[in-house]
Amino acid sequence: MSKTISFHTLGCRSNQSETAVLKNLFSKDGYKIVKPDTAADVAVINTCTVTEKGDSDTRKLVSRINRTNPSVKIALIGCQAQTQGQELSILPNVRWIVGNAEKMSLVNLIHQIEEDELVKIITPPIKQESFTVPAPGIDDERTRANIKIQEGCDSFCTFCEVPYARGQARSREFEDILKEAKELVDAGYKELVLTGTNIGVYHDKSRGLVDVVTALEKYSALERIRVSSIEPNAIPYDLALLMGTKTKLCRHLHLPLQSASDEIIERMGRRYTQKELSLFLKFASKNIQGVCLGADIIVGFPGETERHFEETYMFLEDSPLVYFHTFSYSNRKFAKSRKLGAQVDKTIIARRSKSLRNLGSEKKKAFLKQFVGTYQKVLFEERKEGAWSGLTDNYLRVQTHSSQNLRNRVISVTITEIKNDILLGEMQ
Repeated sequence: MSKTISFHTLGCRSNQSETAVLKNLFSKDGYKIVKPDTAADVAVINTCTVTEKGDSDTRKLVSRINRTNPSVKIALIGCQAQTQGQELSILPNVRWIVGNAEKMSLVNLIHQIEEDELVKIITPPIKQESFTVPAPGIDDERTRANIKIQEGCDSFCTFCEVPYARGQARSREFEDILKEAKELVDAGYKELVLTGTNIGVYHDKSRGLVDVVTALEKYSALERIRVSSIEPNAIPYDLALLMGTKTKLCRHLHLPLQSASDEIIERMGRRYTQKELSLFLKFASKNIQGVCLGADIIVGFPGETERHFEETYMFLEDSPLVYFHTFSYSNRKFAKSRKLGAQVDKTIIARRSKSLRNLGSEKKKAFLKQFVGTYQKVLFEERKEGAWSGLTDNYLRVQTHSSQNLRNRVISVTITEIKNDILLGEMQ
């Protein structure tokens, strides 16, 4: 009887991509993959440590798994495992703690030390060199496949410990990207999401991000190529121009701006100015019809005054940004910002965050109105409460009713109304 294994993914699209690859590797090794809420012999948690909440989520998940399955053996892998191995080793039933350098060797590591009752912490330094991925990230639970093309970051922003968790910037070998992409397309995926820590700096020999997109365009069965979160100072303007033409590249850009106050941007160690942000956003909005522009914003960075916050608020209000994800500042173990002092009170952070969420809601509704009465192509993902739900290429959620199975199909829909930030439509 084969052993059972469950996978639990916290955090970013890179983690989602890695989990999909690991599922494939364990399946080939004879393991039976079971759903996350099902008792398993082994549970793998791909951890996140970007915020305090990410750290907390790991501990809560370990507790929940142990309550439902007291005999489970748990493997913690990824970013929090890389930076907090000793702290995590005391959690019940945790047997393996594997950092980012060795997580793709998890199958072999479990075989080697499975019978040893001691917790094994495997977190060697991460080498700064190009990489390949050992298997395609085929995951039957997803209709859009994440494909990791880059890893790590050289920026060392003062609030962030990603370079410590994922290492410095390195790129995946170009031909290896194309190999996995073909396998994913052959498996039936119609949309590939290019992901990584800082994909704008992708570089393998003479090839950059635009070269990756151009190469993927040639797969006839592939209908969409989506770029995941990309740093503002690393976006090739050529990418925006390509996005504005009739290609397979989705009209969607998500930028981790973090702040739009020049003083806070400088304290964060970010490599751009408010003016540069404004110029790019206006360029993208002008050259990509219907583009959906989103951003991450950190509220309450040490030293953020009411004036700094107002500068960010006014910038967001006047910009073509459609939505923003708001995060409360978190002190991180290796982040330089821990030593900056001038911590912002949590009640002030809560008030400012609510203000930004309200603004984001207003801007999203205003953006959605232009699509009522139009035809939109939707890649449908799942059926919930009688309605099929999917995404347009510019990242708008659409629902429609149909007795047909629409999963993983791209279908034209007439948009009839808006409900709770979702477009409702009828199939043509």
